[in-house]
Amino acid sequence: MLVLGIDPGTARTGFGVVNEDGRGQLSLVEYGVISTLAEQTPAERLHMLHEQLVRLIQVHQPLEAAVERLFFQKNVSTAMLVGQARGVILLALQQAGLPIGEYSPQDIKLAVTGYGAADKVQMQRMVKTLLSMPDLPEPDDAADALAVAICHCHSARLQHRLGG
Repeated sequence: MLVLGIDPGTARTGFGVVNEDGRGQLSLVEYGVISTLAEQTPAERLHMLHEQLVRLIQVHQPLEAAVERLFFQKNVSTAMLVGQARGVILLALQQAGLPIGEYSPQDIKLAVTGYGAADKVQMQRMVKTLLSMPDLPEPDDAADALAVAICHCHSARLQHRLGG
């Protein structure tokens, strides 16, 4: 199963494409960030995000997708911008007909490290280990997106076993 994981943002949206074979083995396909320019208007940034995400979906043709849920942020304007980006991401995934899993940061940390309050370095180390990567995944946005994809693989496998 090929899964596209997304860590939403307006300046940088992380993405990670992970494959899980029939034996439950995970492998890295691609990861990175979709970056927008600071001088772009919010509408231009969202448009660029949508176009790049559609292109990414066309290239990899994932079977499922997963997105990190927005968690409470003290900065309301930042939360609104990330929420808008998340809406564009969900739209692109829905337009592609992909089943979408949504996970909280705590759920992702728990699925990847076994500890719901894991820090960034713990997450990067586990992602590196689980995907047999030679180096820690960077930047953080891309590492987080890989963690989202891994979380979805674990969750989907469990749901399949439970018959759901």
